[in-house]
Amino acid sequence: MIVEIGDKPFIATAFPAHTRYFSTFAPDAAPPGVRVLKSLGALWTALGDPQTRLIVCHPTFDAPWSPRFLSRNLVSRRLLQGRSPLLRAWGPQLLRWRGRAPIVVLDHEDLPVINRNNLFLLDRADLYFKRELPADHWRVFLKTAHPNLPTPRFRTRPRNVARIAKLRPLSIGLPLDAPELLNFPPLEKRSDVFFAARVEGSSSLRAPGLAELRALQAAGVAVDIPNGPIPREEFYRRCAAAWLVWSPEGFGWDCFRHYEALACGSVPVINQPSIERHAPLIGRRHALYYDVEPQGLTRAITEALKDRPALARIAAEGRAHVLGHHTPAAIARYVLESAGISLGG
Repeated sequence: MIVEIGDKPFIATAFPAHTRYFSTFAPDAAPPGVRVLKSLGALWTALGDPQTRLIVCHPTFDAPWSPRFLSRNLVSRRLLQGRSPLLRAWGPQLLRWRGRAPIVVLDHEDLPVINRNNLFLLDRADLYFKRELPADHWRVFLKTAHPNLPTPRFRTRPRNVARIAKLRPLSIGLPLDAPELLNFPPLEKRSDVFFAARVEGSSSLRAPGLAELRALQAAGVAVDIPNGPIPREEFYRRCAAAWLVWSPEGFGWDCFRHYEALACGSVPVINQPSIERHAPLIGRRHALYYDVEPQGLTRAITEALKDRPALARIAAEGRAHVLGHHTPAAIARYVLESAGISLGG
């Protein structure tokens, strides 16, 4: 049996018959049928159960005793309604003292660092899977375990070397509910480029990139940009109807849109990667990459649209790659196999 603790039933969705999931969701936000963590005693018992073969933990953003966490939750409507996360936030903390089975951590956060309050999980874990894993792994300690960029002295300490050895890349992949929404036949291409995402208040490269898209549109390229937010089903269909989907990084480099575009049968155009990736999307095989300097996006799109049969081949190979490696079930299997657990199915 696997015990999973956190804000998403990642392993539990892929292997429900083998997983006891203790949700740190508020009760009204938990998926149907999910066991919400109401009793630390039940989790304590599960962590020490000899039948537990693996413990999977999703780290919390703040420690449950931190001023930020307490200020947001002590005085809140959720507290008055009996939905406060004050108890549930302590779930991962039990791993400080409890846990007979191997422990793996799944860090899907946008942060390219490991917060100070989660360093204990890195020390307790056998493996720590991180979505935004910097190319130089030592940067996960920037201003957390080290006051600045880790120095040579810090990087040669045995304890820190052992920490680094536990790190593994983790794809964000497709959303947990995406496979159900992507079940539609291929659509005829009606646009050259599609883009729908937040620009203001997001990554600094989005505004200049959007300006380049507008200039391409004025030059005759068929660019599809919705006027406002659209339902996810429509988002997927407009992805499928475009040759290219501009998919710039947001708060993190890895983005659902990279994989959603390919699952829809389009080719994502992504700024050059800045992280180590699991089962990476290879340039001109699964995706297209561009340089973020001025006109880099324009050049990538202009060149790509000259060879639409090649785009069709990239989309087909990329879609097969995503469905084979970046569905929630495929990522869950990668995590378990890395931890030496095989469940099949």
